[in-house]
Amino acid sequence: MPYHAILTGLLLATEEGGEATGSLLGLLLPLIIFGGLFYVALIFPQRRRQRQMQELRDSVEVGDQIRTIGGILGRVTGIDGDEVMIDVGGGTKLTITARAIAEKLGDNQA
Repeated sequence: MPYHAILTGLLLATEEGGEATGSLLGLLLPLIIFGGLFYVALIFPQRRRQRQMQELRDSVEVGDQIRTIGGILGRVTGIDGDEVMIDVGGGTKLTITARAIAEKLGDNQA
């Protein structure tokens, strides 16, 4: 069912006397409430998670043990802008983007 037809019907709703029964505030108030609930339920938590992940990436230093989003564990050996060099053991070194860091591990986990 086309939504514009529903909205038009709501805006043009009349009583038997021919006067409009709905007000613009009565129509917009539920939309504003749903918009606020949508923001609080979905957008605000996502922004908070993004801010926490950015703070984590900014706090990574040489020598920290990390886990990447792909599950690779390693120790940070160098940071060059958005690239992070990690040693994953056995003489294997990888260069990853800072966005690939999922978490910083404690000293005994990697």
